[in-house]
Order: sequence, then structure tokens, then C-alpha cells
Amino acid sequence: MLPVPDDFPHEHMPATVPGVQTKVGVVLSRGRYILQSAEERAERYEICEDLAHQLLPKARADAEKHPGHAQEETLGRVRRAVAGKAWVSPEELQWLIERLRVLLAW
Repeated sequence: MLPVPDDFPHEHMPATVPGVQTKVGVVLSRGRYILQSAEERAERYEICEDLAHQLLPKARADAEKHPGHAQEETLGRVRRAVAGKAWVSPEELQWLIERLRVLLAW
């Protein structure tokens, strides 16, 4: 497993529990209540990192196809395409686009 960078998002589990007091959705893992296990987070990170590398040639091809467009416009098109697939959470998508920006050196 790859080490997970600190800026990679943690999953937030929405809680839909009735009542007046605020509740937090958690999972019991190895005797502790957690939002997301380290293994689950590492798995999500590896998926997002792999996806960033898969999107790299597509983003480059899009930028070459539309040389007059700003880099932000290219990243916006990639964002919309990935968001439409619902492969990642909104937080992961934000991280993914920033990671893609780094890989593209933009």
C-alpha cells in the first residue's frame, strides 16, 4: 500500500438518526469507533491516485486539442466528466483535480 498523504480527504459518513441531539455516523472497528479505517482510506487513495494517472493523458490531449483554452477550463472539463461518473466523492474529486494539476505541472 502507498502511504496516504495528509491532504487526502477522510470520508464523512452522514448520519440519519432521529432525535434532537446531534449525532455522528461511525463504524465499530477493532473495538474503536471510527469514521473510516486506515485501510479503507488507503484503498480510496490508491483508487484516486490511479485515476489521476489515467486522466493525465486525457487532460493533455484535451489541452492540445483546445490550445486557446485556459488550463482551468481543461481541468473543469475533466472535473465534470469524472463527477458525471460518480466514481469518487466530492471531496475526493477536489483532491483528484488538484493532484492532476500537480502531475500536469500547471
